[in-house]
Amino acid sequence: MKKMLDQSSDLDRVRAWAVHIFTASGALAGLMSLIHIFQGDAAGALIWLGVALVIDTLDGPLARRYSIDKALPQVDGAILDHVIDYTTYALIPAIFLYYFDFMPEGWAFPAAGLILVTSLYCFANKSLKTNDNFFSGFPATWNLVVLCFYILQTPATLNLIVVLVCAALTFVPVKFVHPFRVRALRPLTMALTFVWAGLALYLVLERGANSNLASSDPLAYWGFILVSIYFLLISFWRSIRGKLDFG
Repeated sequence: MKKMLDQSSDLDRVRAWAVHIFTASGALAGLMSLIHIFQGDAAGALIWLGVALVIDTLDGPLARRYSIDKALPQVDGAILDHVIDYTTYALIPAIFLYYFDFMPEGWAFPAAGLILVTSLYCFANKSLKTNDNFFSGFPATWNLVVLCFYILQTPATLNLIVVLVCAALTFVPVKFVHPFRVRALRPLTMALTFVWAGLALYLVLERGANSNLASSDPLAYWGFILVSIYFLLISFWRSIRGKLDFG
């Protein structure tokens, strides 16, 4: 009996290490994104940031499924996750924004610096999540912000305004939906998340061959915008009305 318990414990530790290694692979995806940035390949950089985002989406459920904090109590998975998330959600997007000139002249460095500094306070926020799993304050998803800049080809002045507003919202308790953990409207939100991701990938790939996605592929372009508006609307509704009582 004792031998069986020891074997089970060993299996739990192997699973826990496997999940931690999977989480750590997000750092390698970030490195690949940086390499593509320095090669001048914006699409490749965004795709690797997308890979890092997928890893971050999957590692949390795996960690909870296998209770890895109990199997490997000496390894703090939350800190590991935060270090990688800061790199792929804030640091690399800031470099991306700086390198590809999304800001008005003279504003690239201040905007990138603002992203890095405000994101620190997001990751240090002990009240980042509400009881119903909305984010309270802008959750430093700068990877998604620069993705939208790239796809929508928005003017530099508007990009600067968006950066300033998002940075300010880091310190304001406005709510932002977590697409997988918020229970209200979860089936619809999850389905639209997959649609959004598919459209984003398609448009990033198309952007390399087309100078104007709005005219070359209006269906995908406006579909991306409409799905994005859904996430903004549910976040706005939660912010002004309190907890959603449906779902």
